[in-house]
Amino acid sequence: MKAAVYQKYGSPDVLELRDLPKPVPGEGQVLLRVRASTVTPMDWRFRSGKLPTRLFTGIIRNNFPVLGFEVAGEVEAVGPSVRSLKKGDQAYGATPRGGAHAEYVAVAEEELAPKPENLTFEQAASVPFSGNTALTYLRNLGGIQPGYDVLVNGASGGTGVFAVQLAKHFGANVTGVCSTTNLDVIRFLGADEMIDYTKEDFSASGRQYDIVFDAVGKSSFCRCKRLLRPNGTYMGTVATVPLLAAILWTSAFGSRKAKFTLPGRNREDLVFLKDLIEAGELRTVIDRTYPLSQVADAHRHMEAGHAKGKVVITLEPDGTSA
Repeated sequence: MKAAVYQKYGSPDVLELRDLPKPVPGEGQVLLRVRASTVTPMDWRFRSGKLPTRLFTGIIRNNFPVLGFEVAGEVEAVGPSVRSLKKGDQAYGATPRGGAHAEYVAVAEEELAPKPENLTFEQAASVPFSGNTALTYLRNLGGIQPGYDVLVNGASGGTGVFAVQLAKHFGANVTGVCSTTNLDVIRFLGADEMIDYTKEDFSASGRQYDIVFDAVGKSSFCRCKRLLRPNGTYMGTVATVPLLAAILWTSAFGSRKAKFTLPGRNREDLVFLKDLIEAGELRTVIDRTYPLSQVADAHRHMEAGHAKGKVVITLEPDGTSA
């Protein structure tokens, strides 16, 4: 099978298409014929090998030679003990060990769910990692409640578009921070207020919130502390040294807290997102699509930091690059 592989850390140029053996599904695994995947910030950060990411991916040799952490496709085969999916089913889900930038990938059954019926493969692939990240942070870490005031920084990004919609689903009042060109997107997704960061410093707005969710890792607890109400929560998605220090400090002092987590990916949450999508409460936003053969260009676009929604990698039904 064809797969996008990188043998060393570096620029997008380290990515190359290679022939690899087709995976064999093990106990409790499903072999998917990949129809679509995505390039997320985690993909390009893993590829670049910058600290502190390399502490997780490998100091010298990377542990994720094939990237791709979101997938949608067709079940090609199932391993022993798989009960919920069968050959020919359409499924979507997360691949915590990567591997979805390829024609086939083996995924644990509990990390997959039936694809939402009203989405294409490209749209479905854009949901699992980002949608689950937003869900885990807002519901599990932030304890979001009806009537909460929530600010989402990076509201038009891959995770931000789901954070805006999920916060509205949970009954919150949502303020989205993005650039001028993306204001219409987050207004369409249901944000109650918008802040254009190219014209206004959102941290100096004078407003206060129950949750400040930095979906792009470009702010800090120190900068946003004045935005938080007493017992308010700042949540960042990128484990920077300042964020980790703020988490340690606020765990012992003060009522305003800084938090970070590594979102789990499980079937129950995928089904929860699927139900919202099929009910019309959750929409996807795709910035660009690229064939697998142009995965390096997809990384360059994503790394530039201005993608509106998700960047998708596509394959044709026969497994070749779209």
